[in-house]
Amino acid sequence: MRVVVLSDTHAPRRWRSCPPRVAEQLRHADAILHAGDVCVASVLAELAAYAPVHAVKGNNDGPDVAAPETLELTLDGLRVGMIHDSGPARGRLPRLRRRFPEADLVVFGHSHIPLDEAGEGLRIFNPGSPTDRRRQPHGTVGLLTIEHGVLREARIVPVTP
Repeated sequence: MRVVVLSDTHAPRRWRSCPPRVAEQLRHADAILHAGDVCVASVLAELAAYAPVHAVKGNNDGPDVAAPETLELTLDGLRVGMIHDSGPARGRLPRLRRRFPEADLVVFGHSHIPLDEAGEGLRIFNPGSPTDRRRQPHGTVGLLTIEHGVLREARIVPVTP
């Protein structure tokens, strides 16, 4: 299963429509995870044209964004937790382990800083932002390859020059 992970798209200020290099990744997705701050519901509808979308609400999401604050789901046997803001970097792994005790992977956003880290029997993953890179060298998305309950690969992929 190929999963594209997005966060912090910040439409319509930063995302007027799906950027071409993001669309390239989405065309091959079996599922899409959005870790919040879509800002307007139309982004989720646009993404759903590519693959099923699972999203959580971010701190900048408007009232039209119908998404829960947290989400737990299973993708091809892998247990995934999702939240927008994971809190401070210090203590993040144990805090997310407590918040999602059954998860194999927790996806989050908010900081716009890509992160792929493991510990505490948990892998945590922030795809960064494809449209608002802030102090990062590139806008990014995440790509996950899941096979029979195992996360075979997790990559952060640049989508801006």
